[in-house]
Amino acid sequence: MLKYIKEFGKYVAITGFRNARIKDIEEFFKITHKEKRSNVEIQFFDAKLVATWQHLYFAVLNALTAFKNRENISKSLAMETMLYASTQRQIRKATEILGIKPDTPKIAVLIIGEKPKNIKSALQMVSKYVNAQHDETVLKLSEEKATLIKKTFGISDSELKTAMKKDDLEKALTNLIIERMALLAT
Repeated sequence: MLKYIKEFGKYVAITGFRNARIKDIEEFFKITHKEKRSNVEIQFFDAKLVATWQHLYFAVLNALTAFKNRENISKSLAMETMLYASTQRQIRKATEILGIKPDTPKIAVLIIGEKPKNIKSALQMVSKYVNAQHDETVLKLSEEKATLIKKTFGISDSELKTAMKKDDLEKALTNLIIERMALLAT
């Protein structure tokens, strides 16, 4: 999925991979960082805690706003999106929660850039090194995933019930995560 954020002049790609087998995470990060273009930001997330593509999209919006207002916590836009997506102010905690590990089978990928061709190039490079099947369905919400997200982000059943409209669990859970991201900025 590719979206253009007019206000910031940036394109954002959000996608996923299934059956990832990354043995050496540090080496993987070194290679992808070295091979990416300088005008592109890439961040990887454990997809089991991503509450739909909107979760990451709003993390990007918050991160871009933080940089625009000079209120960013980290030095990189990619890491700032990790902080917002995890609803944490500490990089270590954020990466513990949403960062990928050697045993992470489902990976969400976020790519930010100014030109669609640079995003496409970065996605091809990531696809080459992630050694997994491209599959955006890893971003979708399942009951099992919803339970894990509720636990990780401290969302109670009563809070979720209050947020639900027309029994739409996906929308309610995603909105609660987005709300927690907004609170991080304050």
